[in-house]
Amino acid sequence: MKNRTFSMFYREYEQLLEKEILSSEIPDHIAVIMDGNRRYAGQLGKARSFGHAMGAEVTEQVIEWCYEIGVKELTLYAFSTENFQRSEEEVDGLFNLINEKFLKLYYDKRTYEKEMQVRVIGDRTKLPAFLTESVEKIEKATEHHQNFNLNVAIAYGGRQDIMQAVRDIAACVSSGKLSLEDVDENLISKHLYPAPGVSVPNVDLIVRTGGDERVSNFLPWQANGSECATYFCAPFWPEFRKIDLLRSIRVYQARKDEKNQEQSYRVSKVVNFLRVGKYGEKGEELGQLLPVKKQGVS
Repeated sequence: MKNRTFSMFYREYEQLLEKEILSSEIPDHIAVIMDGNRRYAGQLGKARSFGHAMGAEVTEQVIEWCYEIGVKELTLYAFSTENFQRSEEEVDGLFNLINEKFLKLYYDKRTYEKEMQVRVIGDRTKLPAFLTESVEKIEKATEHHQNFNLNVAIAYGGRQDIMQAVRDIAACVSSGKLSLEDVDENLISKHLYPAPGVSVPNVDLIVRTGGDERVSNFLPWQANGSECATYFCAPFWPEFRKIDLLRSIRVYQARKDEKNQEQSYRVSKVVNFLRVGKYGEKGEELGQLLPVKKQGVS
């Protein structure tokens, strides 16, 4: 009886929260650091593989939730370059699990009904042949889909991503394919993973589970450049609920509102200054407002 009452309360709260966030702007691109699988298994006295398997089930649900509420792009941090330091048994188990999920996406009719495009970002030379084959299979099958984008980061590191882009651009400059004058932010973005191809866009919201408040070298170019919102939550990834996702979006919306209000306030102060026209009295105030121009307000 107690569990049923709690379940009803949870469902009502979830519906209320979803209605609230759908009344405002939904982030186009959410990136998720799925942390805590091993600690989740440990607290239950289970093998690490159990935690990864439970986490993979939640990943499937999160993809569905994001699609349902109107998110356009989801990037998942599945396997970092640092994860290669784990035991061979665990690494092999993770690659087998990821491979299984890619094949499931490939054969699932919902992938095609949703027009979901699936791409992998990371150093593919470090992946086993069977996983590379599955990656190429799902990417080829969904390459023309444009309704929902799913990026899966495997053998990925943010600094490594920028380094390989710089090396690629340097080689193009050295061979005469590019000049130094051609190098700008857009060019660098085009050479980031999954180059060649359409670059991963700026991130609106980063979500990290498991209690740690850090972004772990994840999408530094796309996240830091856009000053995206971040949401850190305590649940381990296998415990992540739809409510947690909705809360993260509410944080994004609150931050967006604060930035809009601040910008509106600065604009109104500039307009008032120009209207008054008393340069002597308003000189100091104008000096404080000059940074507004850098934000695109003129």
